Amino acid sequence: MSSDQESVDDEIVRRAAVGDRDAQREIYEVFSDRVYRITRRVVGESDASDVAQEAFLHLFAKLPSFRFESAFPTWLHRLVVNESLQHLRQRGRRVRNTKPLLEQDVARPEETSWCSDAAETLTKAMAMIEPELRLIFQLKEVDELSYAQIGEIVGIPEGTVGSRLNRARRELRDQLLKLGWEQ
Repeated sequence: MSSDQESVDDEIVRRAAVGDRDAQREIYEVFSDRVYRITRRVVGESDASDVAQEAFLHLFAKLPSFRFESAFPTWLHRLVVNESLQHLRQRGRRVRNTKPLLEQDVARPEETSWCSDAAETLTKAMAMIEPELRLIFQLKEVDELSYAQIGEIVGIPEGTVGSRLNRARRELRDQLLKLGWEQ
């Protein structure tokens, strides 16, 4: 998480919770890119904008219940992940329909063809693992969150984060091997 994404202070959150449109707009402006990236990773490109908008509507409806027991960005992240997963459940989608990593998270296409091939293979392998495992892997390896933050976002104990992260890495390695990746 970058510090500019956490620049919304408690007073702005409190004002937004009571319906202050300027405060809500500030929260939206600070977090809209992050919310879109999360939804894109979970639900895929085609539904990301709609799910991101739904997540913000849900956020502003639930904001009065925010108790400041966790950091606002962590609470928001969890809400967005839950909204995205709920969207997948409602649509009955399979994992393979989502885009697990942004290309810039892996490699730039203008780099060597080897990097491009590696990025494509990684993207395919990520799409083949379970959504929850993929999400935990991305929160740790892409977003660089701590086990505690991931546990809070996903709603599981820290120890479970570790075991699921290990399982995600194992499954990712297995999928990479199936796709012809050499160790």
